Amino acid sequence: MLVSRQTLEEREVQTLAPYATLSRDQRGRAYPETESATRTAFQKDRDRVLHTAAFRRLEYKTQVFLNSQGDHYRTRLTHTLEVAQVARSAALALGLNETLAETIALAHDLGHPPFGHAGEAILNGLAQGYGGFDHNIQTRRIVTELEDRYPDFPGLNLTRATLDGLAKHSRLISGEHGLEAQLVNVADGLAYSAHDLDDGLRSGLISPHDLRGLPLWEHLMGRLNLNPEQISEKDRRTIVRELLGWLIGDLVAASHARIEAAGVNTPQDVAAHPTPLMDFSDGVNSDLRELGLFLKARLYSHPVVLRQVAQAEHCLHSLWNAYLRRPGMLPPGAQARLEQGGLERTVCDHLAGMTDRYALEEYRSLHGVG
Repeated sequence: MLVSRQTLEEREVQTLAPYATLSRDQRGRAYPETESATRTAFQKDRDRVLHTAAFRRLEYKTQVFLNSQGDHYRTRLTHTLEVAQVARSAALALGLNETLAETIALAHDLGHPPFGHAGEAILNGLAQGYGGFDHNIQTRRIVTELEDRYPDFPGLNLTRATLDGLAKHSRLISGEHGLEAQLVNVADGLAYSAHDLDDGLRSGLISPHDLRGLPLWEHLMGRLNLNPEQISEKDRRTIVRELLGWLIGDLVAASHARIEAAGVNTPQDVAAHPTPLMDFSDGVNSDLRELGLFLKARLYSHPVVLRQVAQAEHCLHSLWNAYLRRPGMLPPGAQARLEQGGLERTVCDHLAGMTDRYALEEYRSLHGVG
């Protein structure tokens, strides 16, 4: 049996919640084009994101630990896939558009530069006076301008519904976005909280003893009946798995209760609602804030991590100054954008697109090291 796009769209009408975003209501694309005969518009968006060079480069971009420090730590790519899994699970449970949530999740970190959040702060400082740098804005630039894959338009020509969802981080101060975009925003925080904790424990930079007294940790120890002073590798995996299940379950239950209480019945009702409807319960939100403060103080500020920050700062500063002095060192694709984008923005785009590995290789080549 051949399933057409129209059949898939009708399935959404029949099976999704009334407040979900339907593929047939995707509000078009900047450059008109014929939609697929066998894929919904959001499936087409998702596939375009997956085939970008920017998505592939996420494999070698830092989450917390540099890619060279071990094969089992999260990278920006594995983090992205984990966000997509959380978003899809919660979307299915709530009757939301799973494909739209997945698409937004897969694209949401395309604009991240090398060296994680440290790299973003460094680039923002270097580009002050030239528009600064924000990874959310850079994501939109990638999907609307910088990806060069199609002969008839720049970027990916994603649907307006997907593009609006990608604005979530910088604009989600009210319920102005669809529930799928709100969901990805929360799934992002959920995934990095759980998995940064896991990587911190795996690395030995934080220990189970350090976590004593933290409400979320104590809750997990009680749920699993574990001795926090005798945590094995298998226990650590069990803890993270239990944590993810608990957080996703709380997110689904608390969000469903908010949706019911708000009485929203359409995507327009959601957009008009003054506050986001996708969130954890108050108790879990409090526990996650405590965990975030702990990770900031004990993991992100650990001397080993701060040495990575210093390395990133030295590398990016050096490359920025070198390219500004000698734009001829930029690759042809970047040089082609100089006239339209200007030197500083073009250099910023080029540095932001680098992986950790490529940035360090460029630095070593520039200085004749290694």
